[in-house]
Amino acid sequence: MSDNEVAVTKDAAAAVDAAALAALHAPVPETIADGGPELVQLLTPEGERLDHPEYSAYIDDLTDDDLRGFYRDQVLIRRVDAEATALQRQGELGIWASLLGQEAAQVGSGRALRPQDMAFPTYREHGVLFCRGIDPIMPLGLFRGVDQGGWDPNQYKFNMYTIVIGAQTLHATGYAMGMQRDGVVGTGDPERDAAVIAHFGDGASSQGDVNEAFIFAASYNAPVVFFCQNNQWAISEPIERQTRIPLYQRALGFGFPGIRVDGNDVLATYAVTQAALQRARDGQGPTLVEAYTYRMGAHTTTDDPTRYRLSDDVERWKLKDPIARVEAYLKRNGMAGQEFFDDVAAEADALGVQLREGCKALPDPQPLSMFDHVYAEETTELETQREGYAAYLESFEGAH
Repeated sequence: MSDNEVAVTKDAAAAVDAAALAALHAPVPETIADGGPELVQLLTPEGERLDHPEYSAYIDDLTDDDLRGFYRDQVLIRRVDAEATALQRQGELGIWASLLGQEAAQVGSGRALRPQDMAFPTYREHGVLFCRGIDPIMPLGLFRGVDQGGWDPNQYKFNMYTIVIGAQTLHATGYAMGMQRDGVVGTGDPERDAAVIAHFGDGASSQGDVNEAFIFAASYNAPVVFFCQNNQWAISEPIERQTRIPLYQRALGFGFPGIRVDGNDVLATYAVTQAALQRARDGQGPTLVEAYTYRMGAHTTTDDPTRYRLSDDVERWKLKDPIARVEAYLKRNGMAGQEFFDDVAAEADALGVQLREGCKALPDPQPLSMFDHVYAEETTELETQREGYAAYLESFEGAH
């Protein structure tokens, strides 16, 4: 290689480095920073209904009771969240992952599910759990450290909370592929056809597991909806560190559609999720739904968000509160009077008392119970471990 060729190569490398550095420090594209014009919205922050050529049809048949139910669900699950946070601060829970600000994304997607559909959550989907009919005391057992959650995933069609970031998307994709083999996809029978939804956050979108799940789902046309709650923060990392394009557009690279919805709009979230789930049930494959929302609280109760984000951002998102817009819509259209709102508030108060008392009454597990559900049938090795641990416990003074 000549000296001139070396010089050209070095100049080219320098140009690439300069371009990469410029891109890194470039302003965040508008479509990432504010939701963008592609955002599907049916209910404005002021509580005004908007029409959409594709998605309005999915909510046209909702009754006044359905709409009041969306409000009730969000209020109750926000109270669950507030009580659990307080319980952690009082030392009754080891940790808690708040959903504050994400109620519409969870209730909207949770209510879009049919009884035969299966949901795979992270550790924050308390709203979806509530929509599946699970007693909200059950996840408190997990965060208190006395059990693994307590509900039967097969009964409620809601899997156990997944702590490993993004792992549930692979579980969901595999389950969806199993549905295909069970013959419950694309039959045309609404009582039989089923789909899977996998919830995850914007931070998880950078995980290898999530991208591998996208590949498997696309390759096998799996009936799964990937529901990403983009709450703008992966713990302390902002969304612009995760992606330079809107997250929903990543789906195109894997060969299936993606859509961005206002995650603070329960009606739009319900409609978009309904459409994506039906597409999956019909055998048309996966969809990525990006619910554009905001994490109003800390990542978990071990986190201090004031160290890495501005209070101005939080105040701006308060104006987009998911519950306030439904309340405004109900009042504006005469669908609910003050008595209804008072009744929901009283129900939330009663639920708070129930959770506080129930959490403190949760029994501590027997030490040897950790061996009970490791395998369907106890192995010789596990039996030896149980006996050894039992002997260890017996060795302490006063063990009897």
